[in-house]
Amino acid sequence: MTKTTDRLPILMAPCDDGKPVEMTEHAGPPTVLTGLPRTIRRHELRLVVPLSDTTIYDMEVRGEFPRRFYLTPRSVVWDLSEVEAWLRQRRADSDAGRIRKAPSPNVHLRKTRPVKDH
Repeated sequence: MTKTTDRLPILMAPCDDGKPVEMTEHAGPPTVLTGLPRTIRRHELRLVVPLSDTTIYDMEVRGEFPRRFYLTPRSVVWDLSEVEAWLRQRRADSDAGRIRKAPSPNVHLRKTRPVKDH
């Protein structure tokens, strides 16, 4: 079985008559069949939001991150549209300077490797 070159664009990007179509915006995962919101599991969430599980859990408890919900007693998921909206809001807050940054440590107070004054 040989690979045909006319099938490669179909696998790589949306096409129109074999010619790649420019992707202007990611439409997200398809929800055509069910019309329900797309949910993601923990391993997929880690790909979207580069935070540790503990940080995400702490932010959920404080109401700063979309809440997970249980599909079964041992399976939790997040609503992808809520997570994407949270990311867009965080970006807007960061651009506007509304997110408080952690203070830089004072290296002059270190007990080991003190900073030499010039």
